[in-house]
Amino acid sequence: MVAGSRIPMLDIAEAKKRAAENGIPENMAELSVFRIALHQPGVASGLNTMLQELLWKGQLDARLRELIIMRIGWATDAVYEWTQHWRVARMLDIPERDLLAVRDWRSDDHFGDTERAVLAATDDTLEFGTIADETWTACRAAFDDDAILVEMVAAIGNWRLFSALLKSLDVPLEDGVDPWPPAGEPPPADSRG
Repeated sequence: MVAGSRIPMLDIAEAKKRAAENGIPENMAELSVFRIALHQPGVASGLNTMLQELLWKGQLDARLRELIIMRIGWATDAVYEWTQHWRVARMLDIPERDLLAVRDWRSDDHFGDTERAVLAATDDTLEFGTIADETWTACRAAFDDDAILVEMVAAIGNWRLFSALLKSLDVPLEDGVDPWPPAGEPPPADSRG
């Protein structure tokens, strides 16, 4: 095992073995989060199932999903979440400007009604644990599709869970990965949330 701050990371070979035994793709077992989560394979399997559904099979636009994730990463000061999904979002050709705008989206006129509704739903959930009625009305106006609304709520909940998990377990970034792209600076304490 590799030493970790709170829970030691499994070495790659052991993580891959446990992943294979539990139907988790080998590439997921290489990530620090799964090298820790695989201490409890059932939990790791559940996390993987939700990720597979939301990342690869979902109906919610990938750009909107990544804006949700980046907002949660920034608002909760979750360096692993922000850093990992910066790379994911850039691989999806989501412009840096979009990703950076989530940091202070309420004061930025960069986004349209749909993005603002989704980001408001994200912030409502982070602050109150639920989406306010006014925000829900804006989301309903943006998406006249119950499946997408359910998925949006699940995405917010999933990556809020990941933020808590990553921070509570003090999951380190993978070797050679620089934190907080693009500038390497975390959110100022007084600007979060």
